[in-house]
Amino acid sequence: MKELLLKLKACKEAVEWAGNKTAKEVIDTCHRGDWLLWLADKLKVDDRPLALAKGHCANTVRHLMKDKRSIKAVDAAIAYGNGEISKKELKDSSYASYAAYAASADSYAAAASAYAASYAASYAAAASYAADAAADAASYAASYAADDSYAASAASAAASRKSNQLETADICRKYLGKYLYKNCIS
Repeated sequence: MKELLLKLKACKEAVEWAGNKTAKEVIDTCHRGDWLLWLADKLKVDDRPLALAKGHCANTVRHLMKDKRSIKAVDAAIAYGNGEISKKELKDSSYASYAAYAASADSYAAAASAYAASYAASYAAAASYAADAAADAASYAASYAADDSYAASAASAAASRKSNQLETADICRKYLGKYLYKNCIS
């Protein structure tokens, strides 16, 4: 697996973590959703399951989203991933949520868990612009939605970030696991 990660130009930290693990071990034990989303993108996983995973990752910080357009973008990414809406409907939703992001950009501080989920949800570029835009917009909005959490202690923030990274990794395994296995192990 290390050779594949090097070929795909993974970050040094991910390559070092993977070490001599097999592809199955990497997929089964990865503790970071953003790494699995990145891998799915590099392996050209279909945009629907990728949008579904991104939507569910962003959904982990739904409680921090203050703008309804952000919530609608998360819902749209999930609906698109489930085949319930078209790319056009997803794209229309993404434009509204980018407006929400722009409106909330002045709220700079974000909770660590919101950042972790937004990073995981937005890090990988989806095969389709529309899926990526909706997931990114929702996750950016989530990352800026947590003004009140800024004063959290560094230890608490780090624990929240790690917890959310693991939660989003589990989400990625659920929605992308079979695609990752197919493309890495076969």
